[in-house]
Formats: sequence, structure tokens, C-alpha cells
Amino acid sequence: MLPAYFAIRAFNIELARIPDVVSMPQIGAMRMQFWRDTIDKSFKLTPPSEPVAILIASYLKQGHKLNKTWFQRIITARDRKLTHPGFTNLSELESYAESTYSTLLYLTLSALPLKSVEVDHLASHVGKAAGIAAVLRGVPLLAFPPPPNTHSVNPPQMGGGTRERQGVVTLPLDVMSQCGVQEEDIFRNGANAVGVRDAVFTVATRASDHLITARELLKNLQQYRDPGHEFEHMYDEGHGYTKYDIGERTSAERRKEDIDKGFGIVMGPAVSAQLWLDRLQKVDFDIFHPDLRRVEWKLPFVAWLRNRRGKL
Repeated sequence: MLPAYFAIRAFNIELARIPDVVSMPQIGAMRMQFWRDTIDKSFKLTPPSEPVAILIASYLKQGHKLNKTWFQRIITARDRKLTHPGFTNLSELESYAESTYSTLLYLTLSALPLKSVEVDHLASHVGKAAGIAAVLRGVPLLAFPPPPNTHSVNPPQMGGGTRERQGVVTLPLDVMSQCGVQEEDIFRNGANAVGVRDAVFTVATRASDHLITARELLKNLQQYRDPGHEFEHMYDEGHGYTKYDIGERTSAERRKEDIDKGFGIVMGPAVSAQLWLDRLQKVDFDIFHPDLRRVEWKLPFVAWLRNRRGKL
């Protein structure tokens, strides 16, 4: 499990870093294609000389299974945001979080191995909350990006030079419109822009809603009750549940066992997202407040306590 876990996390970090190490979308697209090819070769057990690829191939050679579709889904979702980092509406932001953060959790759960509708359902809500929180955390950095990476091996014309970066606001456009937020006002006034705190509050509320839903779902399953609502991504490509994995054919005892097995995977990002959202609320949804960029020292202690109590 550990080699696969490290490989999946390193894979995600490599993809997340691409926008930071290139200054031209074309070069970023080439790197994304490199990772598509790398994943294909890894699943054919002929990995290139790349640590992540070697780890994945090594894990697969031992007879374990991972889902290539989910790797490709993460690449595709991040690739699309290279040229269009913003979001048209809140639903698009949720879809992005599902295709990245939730899918990352699906991959990790499959490496346990664990195939469970209920745990994947939990992972979906937790991943969406974590993804939305991550996008909010990135708003100041993308609106006011740091200077380009001057140590890039790419020449200036190939994406590693000194071209000045243009800021972008990644709050959903429909939310900005509803709250009367102007992008130019954010560039000029930052946290003092009209309506920006209301917009941040609206987006943060959606992340919080997913965490609340995940907690209710977990509580129902731990008490051997019906989940309360159906997993909306149950039939998406990649899940492939059998009739024995779905509905009444799955006993309450087995559901509880699956929850216990996969709890640690979904608990970590849930706790991290909640702690950051709590800090955001304390600063009155000022997304530019410096307290939001400090390390959360309480995370390991809160995570230990939640794990001990079996709560998200």
C-alpha cells in the first residue's frame, strides 16, 4: 500500500506544480502529455526512468490493481485549467474538485485495496470540500502571482523566461456576479474590493455543506442506517461496481467494515479542509488575510482525536 500511496501523492504534486514551473500553456500541455504517456507505459509495466512511474509499475507488477482511468481523469482536469484557470459557475468548480481531489481519494482507496460504494461516496463529498477549499486558498496567489521561476531550464521563448504573469481571479463568475464583484476591483483593492468577502463566503459555504453531508453519511453508516441519499457518481467511468457492491445486497456489517478500513484516507483531507475553513471564518472571510497562509499546527492533534473518535 505505501509505495502506491507515495506514488499517487507524488503524481498529484507533479501535476499541481506544472503551472508554477512554466509560463506558457503550450509547455504545460507538453508536460501533461508526458504524464499521459508515462501512465500508459507504467500500466504496460514498461515505465520510463521516472520515480513515480517506477513506483506505480512496481506496485502493479506485484499483482495489485490501480485504475488508469482515474489517473487520466486527474491529468485531463488539470490540463484544462492550464489555459482557463477560472470557473464559470460553482457547479464547474465542484466538477473540477470531483475530477481531481475526489478522484485522488478514489485512487488511494483502491490501493488499500477497497472497493465500496459507501466509502467512495464519502470520498466524493470530502474531495469536493477539499478541492473547493484548495481553490479558495489559491485565490490570492493566482490574483497576485509571484515572479516567474528564473531558474527554469526552459529558454524565455519556451516558457521559462521573464514574461510578466497576468493575475487571474478563480472565484466562480456566477458567484462574483451575484455578489457584485469586479475582477479589476480585486486587482486594485484586494480584500477591500466590493463584495469579495460575500463571494468567498458563498463558495466556502458550499465546501462546508459537503463536509456536513459527509459527516451525516458517516454517522448513518456507522449506526447501520441507510446512507440517506444515493451516490451521484456511482455509474461514472472507473467505479465499475458489481451488483454485490450496491444496495441491499451489501450487508450493514460489511458497510461498517469498509468504512472502518477506509476511514483514515478520507478523514485526513476532511480535517484539513475544516480547520482551514474555520480560520477563514475567524478572519471574516478575508481571503487575503496572512493568517490563512500559516501552517496549521493543530492538524496532527485534531486528526488523531478525530481518528480515535471515528469522526470527520
